[in-house]
Amino acid sequence: MADGPMTLFGESPEDPFSAAHAALAVVDHRGVVTGWGARTEDLLGHRAEDVIGKPAAGLLVAHRDLDDVARAAADCVRGHGWFGVVPLLHRDGRRVHVGIRARRVTRASAPPEWFLVGADAAEVVQWETDRSVLDGLFRRSPIGMAVHAPDLSVLRVNRAVARIAGIRPEQAVGHRTGDFIVAADAETVEGRLRQVLETGRPMIFTEQSCRLRSDPTHERYVSVSAFRLNDPAGRVLGVTQLVEDVTERHRARLRLALLNEAGTRIGTTLDVATTARELADVLVPELADCASVDLLEPVSRGEEPSQDAFGPVRRCALRCVVPGAEALLHPVGHRIDFPPDSPRARCLTEKRPFLVPHGAGPTGLAAVARERAGDGPDPGIHSLMLVPLVARGLVLGLAVLWRAERPEAFEADDLTLAGEFAARAAVCIDNARRYTRQHQAALSLQWRLLPAEVPDLPAAEVARQYIPAGAAEGVGGDWFDIIPLSGARAAFVVGDVIGHGIDAAATMGRLRTAVHTLAELDLEPEEVLSHLDDLVHRLAAEQEAGSHDFPNDQVTGASCLYAVYDPVSRRCVLARAGHPPPALVTPDGEVTFPDLPAGPPLGLGGLPFEAADLELPEGSVLALFTNGLLQPAAPGTDVDTALARLAGQLRADDRPLPELAKAVVDALLPARPLDDVALLLARTRVLGPERVATWTLPSDPRAASSARNLIAGRLAAWQLDELAFATELVVSELVTNAYRYADGPVTLRLIRGHSLICEVSDTSNTSPHLRRARSTDEGGRGLFLVAQLTERWGTRYEREGKTVWAEQPLPVS
Repeated sequence: MADGPMTLFGESPEDPFSAAHAALAVVDHRGVVTGWGARTEDLLGHRAEDVIGKPAAGLLVAHRDLDDVARAAADCVRGHGWFGVVPLLHRDGRRVHVGIRARRVTRASAPPEWFLVGADAAEVVQWETDRSVLDGLFRRSPIGMAVHAPDLSVLRVNRAVARIAGIRPEQAVGHRTGDFIVAADAETVEGRLRQVLETGRPMIFTEQSCRLRSDPTHERYVSVSAFRLNDPAGRVLGVTQLVEDVTERHRARLRLALLNEAGTRIGTTLDVATTARELADVLVPELADCASVDLLEPVSRGEEPSQDAFGPVRRCALRCVVPGAEALLHPVGHRIDFPPDSPRARCLTEKRPFLVPHGAGPTGLAAVARERAGDGPDPGIHSLMLVPLVARGLVLGLAVLWRAERPEAFEADDLTLAGEFAARAAVCIDNARRYTRQHQAALSLQWRLLPAEVPDLPAAEVARQYIPAGAAEGVGGDWFDIIPLSGARAAFVVGDVIGHGIDAAATMGRLRTAVHTLAELDLEPEEVLSHLDDLVHRLAAEQEAGSHDFPNDQVTGASCLYAVYDPVSRRCVLARAGHPPPALVTPDGEVTFPDLPAGPPLGLGGLPFEAADLELPEGSVLALFTNGLLQPAAPGTDVDTALARLAGQLRADDRPLPELAKAVVDALLPARPLDDVALLLARTRVLGPERVATWTLPSDPRAASSARNLIAGRLAAWQLDELAFATELVVSELVTNAYRYADGPVTLRLIRGHSLICEVSDTSNTSPHLRRARSTDEGGRGLFLVAQLTERWGTRYEREGKTVWAEQPLPVS
């Protein structure tokens, strides 16, 4: 079997036909052995003197193998060389398969001879297999291979590496990696190869950028493995590098990683603007150099978008890494109008992403990218795509992405990836939009159920702070109230319905209305809480009966603190139902938390409430709050620590009351509190003897006349003579009624506060009421006259008797 041109000896020490390992023999043209090497004797067992001069066929070949050997010899004669495996006889008679290479040797004026090089057939077959594998790696393998010298110059590359570099294999020999790929990537490659050379530790499947100098804008990634080459003596011969182009796999992995990252980064809150910013942050710089997110105007406000997906958009997010790009683009918050035939309009109406082509005109890339006119620098935008934001069949807006610094243009895969981002973001934006609409409705309800203004009270200066819970928690049922009462008194209320949402806010509104009604009756604080307890108990029973229609609308309880302050007596009566006690700041700055009887929460039913009576110096600050103000500043913080922090903020502070209230919530609350917080501060005032007159009238028919005289004198002293006529009539009617229906003395009190208040107290519990008198009636017109002459009037009951009161506005000075 002809082998073509060949060498007699192998090219490496491992070659079984190398001079160091081969068995050598010479045979003349007659087949007679004329030469015999020492390793041949080792292989076949025959000594040189036993075989030289003898025919090889009779001595070394068995009879049954003569034909095969004869055909091999004929092939050898016809050609100049031959290679094959033949069976030969060992001296001990066994057959030995020997791989033989034969080469004809011709000398002048002498017959030709054959130089034979042999080796054990097993070694020959293994070597030929290894040689075939090596040949396959360099000629046919799809995996790139490069062999580098110790100085990292190229010794040899296979065809796969040559294809990656765009050259022929022989063109790489003697060059360095930096001659073919860009400097930054070449530095990485050679640094890693040098580490393999120095340490001997192989590098396995390491991915790295490999941009060719002939095409530096084309992004390419390769997976590289490398190992050091050593000869049998341990001398370093170089390093071999295995290279595989994994650009598509790398891009696919990056896209998958970006999608996973988008799932965690987009939609972390139920806020439309925040979700839009999260989308822009994911797109830049991983996919684009600049990205803007524009939402249809109704969507940006949390409203339902139009069905035709057309109309102005509001820029909700913008992220760029290109210097000077802001000069081209509208800022966040800007309203953008575009014509119906523009690329943006097409993207919204067709509900599909697309690449904007290069070209001039209003639909070209340059016109779409440059939103604002100006002479700013051209950032070199070369690729742009538009992606709609569509969720549940509704178009919410669009995202605009472009590249300038990154040299690669957008491809179809990029468009698909951006569409995945947009789809995820659109669902999150739609959820946020729906939540925003519901949350704003709940907040609107909540704020409308709370006092719109702080009334100007003669009893106290008042400031309040109300902080709704963070968006994720939803609105709650905390409330506060400041209720003017008769006799220049005031009621201060804070409460908390358990739970969050519309149900809690609605229940809060019902309780607040009930508190106002009960306060108008001038009930004692503990009585007010008892009535509220009954109300909550009834509400819970009603809602339980209708739970099949509204399973989530359940009142589970509430807490409340009710305080009434009288600026004349400086008495403050307080009662609480499962609520934290108030803080009391005396004029000298001492902060205490009065030990009020701890009543049960509202709704338990049947349990009593107790009140505490405090006397407050003028200028004291009473701080009522809900338990949201005491939320821990850090894990493990207890209520006592929170109360200490509150006391520290209230102590010895001479700031105006509104500033103090704001400072307290700023210092104690996080940016997004977990619960609603209501804080009510009241700095007490005192109506001294110069503004209050009190008389005790005897129970006789002349009491009304005496009362008129007393009133006239006091009004003259207060320079309120213009109120004397009406006030005398009112007092005369009230004192007459008290004399007629009550036993015992009558107390007359006149208070000059923000209005003029007349009070007549007696020991009777009979309630006067207004009625329409007939023309034949002798009485029944007194209270009608009182109602016509005063701004308001009423009756309050005390432990012994009642007080009828009436108020008139003071004249404007």
